[in-house]
Amino acid sequence: MVRIGYARVSTLEQDVALQLDALHAAGCDRIFEDRASGAKTDRPGLAQALAFVREGDVLVTWNLIASRVRSHI
Repeated sequence: MVRIGYARVSTLEQDVALQLDALHAAGCDRIFEDRASGAKTDRPGLAQALAFVREGDVLVTWNLIASRVRSHI
């Protein structure tokens, strides 16, 4: 089993460090990230994470409530 992390911030001014720290603490082996507006549906980091995940793996995200990514999973 591989733990795959996904982090996203909405603007270039936002810092993804808190999310990355939490994903590392959760034991993620690989982390993908996006820096894009929540209004945009193009999320290359999420696409890469979903392409990377295999049966039995775990996809970890820091906060689904603040993310519109839920509709893409």
